[in-house]
Amino acid sequence: MSASVTVRRLAAAAVTVAAVAGASALPASAADHAPRHRAAVQISNVHYDSPDRHHRSNLNDEWVAITNTTRQTVNLDRWTLSDRDGRTYTFHHYRLGGRATVRVHTGIGRDTFRDLYQDRRNSVWDRRADSATLRNDHRRLVDTVTWGGHRGGGHGGGHH
Repeated sequence: MSASVTVRRLAAAAVTVAAVAGASALPASAADHAPRHRAAVQISNVHYDSPDRHHRSNLNDEWVAITNTTRQTVNLDRWTLSDRDGRTYTFHHYRLGGRATVRVHTGIGRDTFRDLYQDRRNSVWDRRADSATLRNDHRRLVDTVTWGGHRGGGHGGGHH
């Protein structure tokens, strides 16, 4: 095999690698049309309005799980998680590790790598019908989960 053929093949391989890397770094507007199951970060579970035996809500037992399905850490700084009524939690200086999940609890607590707290005193997620929407720092839709009688999309999530 000649040197020029080897150089051309290496160049073609480099272009292919660059194209694949570029595709994975597409802006969210282009990624919005990708199938949901391929989302790098997604709402993986919702545990909503879980009253105790005295019919009081335990706000720290009400949470939304966000999962990073890739191996790379994702910076969630300024991303938002909101319900259908517009109550919004904004992530501040949080990086979600590769293949990791964080639970965003409604109640009050101390933030860790696995658990973040909205520090609210009232329930956010309605067990009858609601939706959880995750948006990136450019306000582009990343994922939505809808349950109950509320119309809309989503990939199932709900109460597990």
